[in-house]
Amino acid sequence: HVQLVESGGGSVQAGGSLRLSCAASGYTVSSYCVGWFRQAPGKEREGVAAIDSDGRTTYANSVKGRFTIARDDGVNAIYLQMNGLQLPDTAVYYCAAATPRAGLRWDRREDYDYWGQGTQVTVS
Repeated sequence: HVQLVESGGGSVQAGGSLRLSCAASGYTVSSYCVGWFRQAPGKEREGVAAIDSDGRTTYANSVKGRFTIARDDGVNAIYLQMNGLQLPDTAVYYCAAATPRAGLRWDRREDYDYWGQGTQVTVS
C-alpha cells in the first residue's frame, strides 16, 4: 500500500523560507520519479519540481534558483526547500510519485500514480 504524507507547510512572510517533507511508505522513493505540485485557488495544479530515479532534478521556471528538491534514501523521503518565498507561491503543495516509463513528463499530473493529501503554504 503506497502512501505519501506531506508536512512542513505553514504561513510565512514574503522573502522567508519553508521546508516541505514527503514521507513515503509502501515503496522506495529512489525507484520512482517524485514530484512536487501546487494548486492555488482557482488555478490548475502545476508542477513545481521533480527528482527522477537517477537523482536528476528539474524545476519550473517560476521557482528555479529559489526552490531545491532533494531525496533522502535512508529515510525514504523527499524534501522541497523553498527560499525567497513570494505571494504567488501561496498554494496547497502536493507530492506525487510516478512509475518510471517512456514518455513520462515530470510536470504532467496525469503521469503520476500516487498522491499525498497536500500541505498549505501561505505567503503574506
